[in-house]
Amino acid sequence: MFSRYKKPAAGAPAKPAQAAPAAAAPPPVPLAAASNEPAKPPLVQRRAMPNSGASAAQAATADKDRKRKERMSELKVELHKRLLENLNLAALEHASESELKSEIAAISAEAMTELSVALNSAERSTLHQELYDEVMGLGPLEPLLQDDTVSDILVNGPNQIFVERFGKLQLSDVTFKDEKHLLRIIDKIVSAVGRRVDESNPYVDARLADGSRFNAMVPPIAVDGSLVSIRKFKKDKLAIDDLVKFGAFTEEMAAYLQAAVATRLNVIVSGGTGSGKTTTLNALSSFIDNSERILTIEDTAELQLQQTHVGRMESRPPNVEGKGAVTQRDCLRNALRMRPDRIIVGETRGEEVIDMLQAMNTGHDGSMTTIHANSARDGISRLENMVAMAGIEMPIKAVRSQIASAVNLIVQASRLQDGSRRMVSITEITGMEGDVISMQEIFRYERLGLAPDGKIIGRFTATGVRSHYSDRFRQWGYDLPSTIYDPVTD
Repeated sequence: MFSRYKKPAAGAPAKPAQAAPAAAAPPPVPLAAASNEPAKPPLVQRRAMPNSGASAAQAATADKDRKRKERMSELKVELHKRLLENLNLAALEHASESELKSEIAAISAEAMTELSVALNSAERSTLHQELYDEVMGLGPLEPLLQDDTVSDILVNGPNQIFVERFGKLQLSDVTFKDEKHLLRIIDKIVSAVGRRVDESNPYVDARLADGSRFNAMVPPIAVDGSLVSIRKFKKDKLAIDDLVKFGAFTEEMAAYLQAAVATRLNVIVSGGTGSGKTTTLNALSSFIDNSERILTIEDTAELQLQQTHVGRMESRPPNVEGKGAVTQRDCLRNALRMRPDRIIVGETRGEEVIDMLQAMNTGHDGSMTTIHANSARDGISRLENMVAMAGIEMPIKAVRSQIASAVNLIVQASRLQDGSRRMVSITEITGMEGDVISMQEIFRYERLGLAPDGKIIGRFTATGVRSHYSDRFRQWGYDLPSTIYDPVTD
């Protein structure tokens, strides 16, 4: 491997047989029977009415559960208020988890005795954990943050929280008590990183203590309640072997990518939101030699490079007074003065594209970044648009020439409709043909159909085009066999 996943029809009760009148006319023959064709089922199947007794019992149970949940929520609010009154908040950061939970249990037991509330052991345990999460964590969101199967948490107001598991969104049973409760948790997050969010500044980006990306937007901009999105930070970095095992790409594609990164081709990873761009970039970085000096620049630090010599930079938004902002372009300009062998930008989305292209063109071979685009050709158009947005007045041919000389490879990642993530294309940029950037696709993912369970059936295939950089690979000691470019034949 490399150093390199029909209801039976409700019949009427039979009636006693009666003698038919002698002169009775025969029943009409159905049209289907007359034409010897089977009768067609009705377009709309009527549902049997539910048993009224069962429905009443279910409604009573649901109402009972709802009322109990409301009582538990009110009890938690009351206990949380008492905790804030009795706990020494200044000493919390020095107390251990066991000490704090013991103190919470004592205060809540005293309060429940005073309020004449009786709970069983399981309810008490759950209540104490929720109170601990309110004091030390992010309240109702804490269990979702601890769930390793959850990759995204999306809050649409206090009563609707969606999570993404294995590429699919699903509604969770977690809720906040009300909008004030949600706003308190948002304020707790942003104040920890020296920021604020309110009517005058209704949106904010932040990073949680574990590295997860956090974005929030509050009323009046958020119409039906505050909107929160959390992209969870993956503690375990997926290696190339893991991605091959999961079916993100093949061993042949991995061998090609290893040669491309090791021979210092400039690589752009393109894809949509949640397509696995950062994961792919992390995996590709594993092919960088340990002796090279790498500088990373990100809006939110997510890259997990394992090399020895890595300098990490993170941009900073302006403060409350609108001052003190440090952009990715500022970091990139400064990085060029720090003797980097390679520069890796987490995501290029604005005017920093000018400095990134110049870095790729001026001796910093092997640099990498990600962009939002739906295909390799769209990626080139996106780069052109970002150059235009930067305010640089250059003829379009000059811009394209700059891109063609700076970028060698575009790796296209995509999240498919079944939630799986695939590397759907590897495309080389080979130069200019007139005013057009010439490109050739080396590998692609072909969709063949859909399985009964909704999973996409497909295959990775080589296009049969030999790499434009095959001589470069050979000179660096990566003599890839010609079979790696052979197209798959049925």
